[in-house]
Amino acid sequence: MDGRGGPRWQGQGTGDHGGLVTAIEAAPGETAARQSSDADPVPRHVAIIMDGNRRWARERGVAEAEGHAAGVDAIRPIVERAQQRGAAVLSIFAFSRENWQRASAEVETLFALLDGAIRDYTPDLVRQGVRVRLLGRMEELSNATRESIEEALSETEAGSSMVLNVAFNYSARCEIVDAARRCITDGLSAGEVDEAAIAARLYTPDFPELDLLIRTGGDQRVSNFLLWQAAYAELYFSDLYWPDFDTDAFDAALAEYARRSRRFGR
Repeated sequence: MDGRGGPRWQGQGTGDHGGLVTAIEAAPGETAARQSSDADPVPRHVAIIMDGNRRWARERGVAEAEGHAAGVDAIRPIVERAQQRGAAVLSIFAFSRENWQRASAEVETLFALLDGAIRDYTPDLVRQGVRVRLLGRMEELSNATRESIEEALSETEAGSSMVLNVAFNYSARCEIVDAARRCITDGLSAGEVDEAAIAARLYTPDFPELDLLIRTGGDQRVSNFLLWQAAYAELYFSDLYWPDFDTDAFDAALAEYARRSRRFGR
């Protein structure tokens, strides 16, 4: 819990990331893709709902745990490709609060895979200049998982090429409720509560709003992920299961984004 009475989420509050995103955009070592993409705009903030691990496993006649392991393996090349293409922020939906309702053995497998992936991948993220942030309730996680996450947050803190938001134990509705509660605990009057006040108290207060939301696995829904941030995002649905979603598929999503004309509700 933080000093304002609400549960503490990594990245919550104001002023936490604004300088980081500015530094990313102004970095002299920008990728060639970002420097030469005037005719092929790259979204600043991309989010992915990584769906289809279990169906991928079932269709291959293997254990669901193997599907989740394949899904974890699929994350690294997409992170690297997003960085190469010039995205400032990549947000991935790793574990929702609703996922607690799954069988305990599956939840334990997911947590074990997360622990291992964080420990194995963090050194590479440090070398690549990627900063990791968590969107999730740290206090509800196991000590081992919390320690792994805290180490990754600390070790990648100096990263300035891209931000990787890992949504774990996350719910967009909870995020909005918590933001409203913070308005109350911060002493705002009803007249002072507006969109800016809510946005400043979300888990991603100083990151750019979502430009492109990708969902794999064939379903066409947003599943309680970044609801506020996705207000004007472009949606892209892929029939590929997440373990099969490779860099070519990611590039195809970005190419489709570049073809669209964004109207922002106008």
